[in-house]
Amino acid sequence: MAKAVRFYETGGPEVLRYEDVEVGDPGPGQVRLRHVAVGLNYADTYFRNGTYAVPLPSGMGVEAAGVVVAVGEGVENVVPGDRVTYTGFINTLGAYSTERLVPAAPLIRLPESIAFETAAAMTMRGLTSAYLLRRIHDFKPGDSILLHAAAGGVGLIVSQWARLLGLRVIGTVSSGAKAEIAKAHGCEHVINYSEENVAERVRALTDGRGVDVVFDSVGKDTFMSSLDSLKRRGLMVCVGTASGPIPPFDPVLLAMKGSVFLTRPALADYIADPQEKAALLDELFTHVGNGDIRIEINQHYALEDAVQAHRDLESRKTTGSSIFVI
Repeated sequence: MAKAVRFYETGGPEVLRYEDVEVGDPGPGQVRLRHVAVGLNYADTYFRNGTYAVPLPSGMGVEAAGVVVAVGEGVENVVPGDRVTYTGFINTLGAYSTERLVPAAPLIRLPESIAFETAAAMTMRGLTSAYLLRRIHDFKPGDSILLHAAAGGVGLIVSQWARLLGLRVIGTVSSGAKAEIAKAHGCEHVINYSEENVAERVRALTDGRGVDVVFDSVGKDTFMSSLDSLKRRGLMVCVGTASGPIPPFDPVLLAMKGSVFLTRPALADYIADPQEKAALLDELFTHVGNGDIRIEINQHYALEDAVQAHRDLESRKTTGSSIFVI
């Protein structure tokens, strides 16, 4: 019998249940997948707490890596025994499981250089980092970025990749220990927002100019300081709301802050085109495969410990990536 984490009502981590599930045979266009490792992402908490609405009851999780067990009618892109990873399937959550049925078309075949655990830790984070740095803005060597949550899973990938592109990275963290991790992964300067005024420190580090781009995954608590850290006509990229949703504001605020730009992108819109997705994956797998980007998996959980995993995630106890090992 397969196992899965499901929830029947929205709320705190305690609503998650670990239970037996029937998987069945794959239908047309589907595969049955045996998971080896499952990704744990902060976005998972948004589904659980109701920020992102899904029909209930529901499975949990959008990212995993494993082995194809069986294929349904019409499936041609994978065969039983293939090593694959995936991210997505937002309308059918369920990665927190030992086995499941998934659509075959979005599956990503893994090169031998990428381990299952690495894939589960980086498919969503890596693709997110890829589109942020390669599609959102026309970066040039010497450009500067402010990167919130620099010691997180996405943050560690973005900072390493940004340095490969010749960018100047200023990261923010919540502790001295996280500052050391961020520095070791490409941040030229690190601001501990528990002790320093972020915008003032950014201005000091950029001779009053401000940064070209801010990547803000925190949301409510950092929104204004992020705007205040931008150069004239800079770009604010809202990529998450870990501290809560950004309150409504008058767009004239953007003019007052220097005619800055604001975007709230979603990964799905940057990998919807198969060719664009393949190009981003090729660049990501190349950097990881040759060691230019290290994927730090600093937390490993058993699937039955999903409640504790979510508590750790929301209390900001984690650094780097977290996975469930099946």
